[in-house]
Amino acid sequence: MGKIIDYRVDLPMICIGLEGTAEKTGVGIVDSSGEILASVGKSLIPESGGIHPREAAEHHANNIVPLIKEALVESGLELKDIDLVAFSRGPGLGPALRTVATAARSLSLSLKVPIMGVNHCIGHVEIGRLTTGAVDPLTLYVSGGNSQIIAYDRGRYRVFGETLDIALGNCLDQFARQVNLGHPGGPRVEELALKSQNYLKLPYTVKGMDLSFSGLLTAAIRKYEAGEPLEDVCYSLQETAFAMVTEITERALAHSKKREVMLCGGVAANSRLREMISIMTREHYADFYQPPIKYCADNGAMIAWMGQLMFQYGSVQKMEDTTVIQRYRTDQVDVPWMKTSPVHLELPSNMLEKGAEANIYPGGWMGRDVLLKERVSKSYRIEKIDHRLRKRRTKGEAKLLHLAKTCGVTTPLIYDIDKENKTITMEYIPGKPVKDVFNESEISQIKIICKKVGEKVARLHNCGIIHGDLTSSNLLLKDGEIVFIDFGLGKISDLVEDKGTDLLVFKKALTGIHYDIAEDCFQSILEGYQDADDYQEILEKIGEIEVRRRYTDNNN
Repeated sequence: MGKIIDYRVDLPMICIGLEGTAEKTGVGIVDSSGEILASVGKSLIPESGGIHPREAAEHHANNIVPLIKEALVESGLELKDIDLVAFSRGPGLGPALRTVATAARSLSLSLKVPIMGVNHCIGHVEIGRLTTGAVDPLTLYVSGGNSQIIAYDRGRYRVFGETLDIALGNCLDQFARQVNLGHPGGPRVEELALKSQNYLKLPYTVKGMDLSFSGLLTAAIRKYEAGEPLEDVCYSLQETAFAMVTEITERALAHSKKREVMLCGGVAANSRLREMISIMTREHYADFYQPPIKYCADNGAMIAWMGQLMFQYGSVQKMEDTTVIQRYRTDQVDVPWMKTSPVHLELPSNMLEKGAEANIYPGGWMGRDVLLKERVSKSYRIEKIDHRLRKRRTKGEAKLLHLAKTCGVTTPLIYDIDKENKTITMEYIPGKPVKDVFNESEISQIKIICKKVGEKVARLHNCGIIHGDLTSSNLLLKDGEIVFIDFGLGKISDLVEDKGTDLLVFKKALTGIHYDIAEDCFQSILEGYQDADDYQEILEKIGEIEVRRRYTDNNN
């Protein structure tokens, strides 16, 4: 980490930021104190279909210079006042990124000032922190090209969850195109959704803290083609998709214990999504933040501010370091200006735990100490989705907790099931969460525990049990024995795909809050997992699934 350069002591340093990852050309000017002096932009509206990379590049080429002039007029500055140039290095459309990068290099060379290529996704997070005052938020970033749950840990922003196929905005846009609503599709879907409250059952696909929209998109299109009213399909699509992203945000919040939740990205303009995230956050006793709408969508100001942060904290780049990275992952970037907040979620005194699935309370049953797992209604979900999920997950969890025992895996005993109130009365096991054990143990001890976890997961998989939400928060350690809890997302499956996904859910959760030991732990898990049926095939499937992620290190 370089020495912090504070230009605020004298005159503020001025940075111009150029944004062009997709259809929006943006130019912003921000000084080193964080004052936004200008933010202008122009979006490409395609005549038909989606955004074509070459058309986006031409749009940027035609508009970047006029927008620079417009930003200078808005800020009251001249080109000679610019001290630093920043641009979106990625992720995004290759031709579009290269066009804006070329413009940024030309501007830097002509002005003889430094240049910074920045990560677009982190730009959204940082402009959000700047404009809202959030300190250390868990961020839901949803746009046409990205859907990520992001939180800071150990020097970088970590991706706790993300789409495994298309992004949320892309899902809405593709649906809109298929039903002739035009582009952008999100606002039109929202407009029509407000005209209906008739829910049509659609697939709800959550995999730990990841999710998938492709099946939902296909099902929604088929509903429309089958003759269902478009308003009803839009309402059902929106409610299902937004409930999914809210749930994975809730899971990440319960796992990370952050005190703040922030919503950003272009889809944040949707009032229903804002309402759902706000309700969920309030029910978890956390604080909700959202940047002004003009800074939720792609904009040049966020790029300029990122440039300021990187430059002030010593991240100097040479011209040859400014190549674009089309699949630039959020967790590839060091963020030395960030610190973990010491303030965490605080629960009511009568509640032991509040997870994404349920509230956990202490209780008694026939003289025994027990835990009451109550799947409370989620106010952010409509009743039809909420009732279906709570009923299915309560019934399924009770079944899997019992079945896991027959496979040699330790789980709490089930004493009672209240189907009407979606409550399970289960054995109280005085174990320690593996999450806490990892935070307090040496790597040698952690690897031993991880190997044991792998052995037990192999037993589950050999019995056809998919846990569905493997995290260090859902495992206990008691007298050296691993205890598995929270099978709410579990299911019965012998598919290699499901087994590989189950393991990757755990790897993602480890990377989120145990980054220092994540790789060693996961390798130890795989070592313990060797007795799994189809072990080699599952290993190969893990590699295949990882490459499907929206942005991967393999595809830079």
